[in-house]
Amino acid sequence: MNIHTKNIDPKLIESISHISLAMFRKSFFGVFHGSISARISQNRFLINKKDAIFDQINNDSLIMLYDKEDYRWQEASIDTFIHSSIYQGLVEARFIVYAMPPYSVAYSLRHDVLCPKDYFGYRLLGRQVDIFDPKGYDSWYERADVDISRYFKQSKKNFIFIKGYGIYAYHRDLYALAKTIALIENSCKVLHLGGMLDCGYEDNTRFEI
Repeated sequence: MNIHTKNIDPKLIESISHISLAMFRKSFFGVFHGSISARISQNRFLINKKDAIFDQINNDSLIMLYDKEDYRWQEASIDTFIHSSIYQGLVEARFIVYAMPPYSVAYSLRHDVLCPKDYFGYRLLGRQVDIFDPKGYDSWYERADVDISRYFKQSKKNFIFIKGYGIYAYHRDLYALAKTIALIENSCKVLHLGGMLDCGYEDNTRFEI
């Protein structure tokens, strides 16, 4: 038995496991890349351990933490300090996910904004989604908690699309959170496939033999 999760509602763990598996199958999570958490009380949250594999999340894959760092943080995801910062700064955050959807990450490397062209992306994400530039990977993890929390407060959005890194999002509903990630990834995928179909031709030159 995992003493860190013995008093947690089994339905919550089941929901986290279900969403994690679905996101893993979509390649939103890697084998050891990504993180998912749930706020349990004002100063406690549940998060995956650093060795968790996202298609097999269970009691032993999760750990309960307080918002102040202690020995248990050594077992937790490397993203724990970012999740903790978001929970402390945003009382409306009930669940947090960090994902690395491949089309989204690839798209972000060559663009500063995402302008969805698909119907659902346009209607639900808006005309334009800014892509946040971390301005250097070497020091990113030293700044990530502050930069991400500041972005959420200033933008009033519940997600941040980070160039070359992935997507952080929070929500009061776990399934709505997964939907946000899926919408961004699908919009990036549609733009990528649309670009491939164009084959670099302009106007009617694509029909010339």
